[in-house]
Amino acid sequence: MATRNSVRAIRLGAVYATAVFLAGFVLGTVRLLVIAPRTGDLAAVLLELPIILGISWLVFGGLARRQAPLPVAGRGLAGLAAFLTLIVLELILAAFIVPGGPAAMMAGWFTLTGGIGLAGQIAFALIPVWHPAARN
Repeated sequence: MATRNSVRAIRLGAVYATAVFLAGFVLGTVRLLVIAPRTGDLAAVLLELPIILGISWLVFGGLARRQAPLPVAGRGLAGLAAFLTLIVLELILAAFIVPGGPAAMMAGWFTLTGGIGLAGQIAFALIPVWHPAARN
């Protein structure tokens, strides 16, 4: 049976991921259509990554301040829930807009640019563990 903290952590992670996904959708569109054609994919991802991680930090902090602090296990669960939610949302989006669909998106993780993006998603998932607003 899930504890109250577990349910709160999963809900927090899902809301956090959804909010950041929406911001990332906007930034990703700008990256793909405006920045990447001028700088190349790698430079565009390197420009976008600190921006989306900064947004992630602010979004998580805002959400975490609205509820009681979580123990470290709860913060880890929130990060895991956020990561899984983000990946599912990205796979759904890839099914509609990425040539080759989700398989092509996942294959992209094995390129330098895709690996940097995946590392950014892992950092995004660790923000709930690191952020002082969620600590008890």
